[in-house]
Amino acid sequence: MKNFGFKDEKEVLEVLKERKEVKFVRMIFPDVLGREMSFCIPSEELESAFKNGKGFDGSSVEGFARIEESDLYFFPDPKTFRILPWDYQLEGVSWKEAIVFGKIFDSKGNEFPGDSRRILEKVLEKTKEYGELFVGPELEFYIFKDEKTPELLDYGGYFHGGKWGEIRKLAQIYLAQMGIEIDCDHHEVGPSQHEIDLKFNNALSIADSVMIAKYVLKRVARNAGVYVSFMPKPITGMIGTGMHLHLSLWKNGKNLFFEKGGLSEIAKKYMMGLIKYGREIQLVLNQWVNSYKRLVPGFEAPVYLAWGTRNRSAYIRVPEVPKGKERSTRIEIRSPDPACNIYLAFAAIQAAGVQGIKENLKLIPPQERNIYKMTKEEMKKLKIATLTKNLKEALEIFKKSKLMKETLGDHIFQKLIQNKEIEWQKYKKSVGKKYQKEVSPYEIKEYLPVL
Repeated sequence: MKNFGFKDEKEVLEVLKERKEVKFVRMIFPDVLGREMSFCIPSEELESAFKNGKGFDGSSVEGFARIEESDLYFFPDPKTFRILPWDYQLEGVSWKEAIVFGKIFDSKGNEFPGDSRRILEKVLEKTKEYGELFVGPELEFYIFKDEKTPELLDYGGYFHGGKWGEIRKLAQIYLAQMGIEIDCDHHEVGPSQHEIDLKFNNALSIADSVMIAKYVLKRVARNAGVYVSFMPKPITGMIGTGMHLHLSLWKNGKNLFFEKGGLSEIAKKYMMGLIKYGREIQLVLNQWVNSYKRLVPGFEAPVYLAWGTRNRSAYIRVPEVPKGKERSTRIEIRSPDPACNIYLAFAAIQAAGVQGIKENLKLIPPQERNIYKMTKEEMKKLKIATLTKNLKEALEIFKKSKLMKETLGDHIFQKLIQNKEIEWQKYKKSVGKKYQKEVSPYEIKEYLPVL
């Protein structure tokens, strides 16, 4: 039975007529912070939703609308329709549900400017002459006892040992049944830390897949009596949780990042765009106070705006590609974490990279030394800049970014600023004047249950 890969509204509606067990359709969209928002309609109402949209109140959704302008309409995209592979049961009654992404409009029929998914679509449309962005994400996460405290459940290491690997496996089985392909899975460096890598695909499809994967992982863990967390730095002194992204541009079936001899000029300019605008886009890639507790020396997280082939202390790594696998040529940006708004993150990355192509930027030399061990004088001589050190610094740079305001639109740009200013003030009030490098009890209380 078909669960995904529908081409149009007609095909979806025909399947629903056959699959009487699918009782509800869940409309999914991200709030401005990238958290999954949703509401359900009976399956019989989907045909009307395709034609007329389904109204909802946006006033209580973070970064959406004020009360006086809160009437919004969700128009489902049939190509994103998926039937969830598991059954729901209560009091002897069982049923299935489906999910669907879509576009959001206001009551006047205008595109809603707070729709993060649509922002990414528009950036990809605007930059398509430079190539279609393909992304392969490495989705890291911890498995804890519950959402109250980051209590470790195993002491395995990278590619070795550990428990709860069955959660990764069952999640992959479910994802495959929804058309989401996995490249590999394994235990990560930290105790109780795990990783699932998605096969690369176009940016919009992958953004949807990441949203679904996070939802599935949390559900599988909950049913197993444990808790999956995507919090960037849950425990002081231990490795944080990142989401390395493997990037390439494609046109007419050709990988534009490859040319005979290695990395293409397009790839080099794109990479330099990411480096030049790295501090401006950082608020989007690392949007929480806690995100910056991960970006410190000594824990395999990037701190410096540099690149290399084997250098994992750098912001960007260029993986070595075996002979005959040139189509796999790509760059890996290592700063993002899985608690970002995946749609805005991809939009910011594409905007910065394409800007590098537009400006014909020349790539700085690679750094293969461990930058953590360089002196300030050496770094100054090599013109190596650093990523921002905390949310406040990232916020102040973001506020001045013309590129980000143009890319995200004024609505989301201002909503992010407002939200992050409030977050910073709440954090400072909780910990006092001195910024803490350690993960504070406040962060565990605020972030662990929701990320």
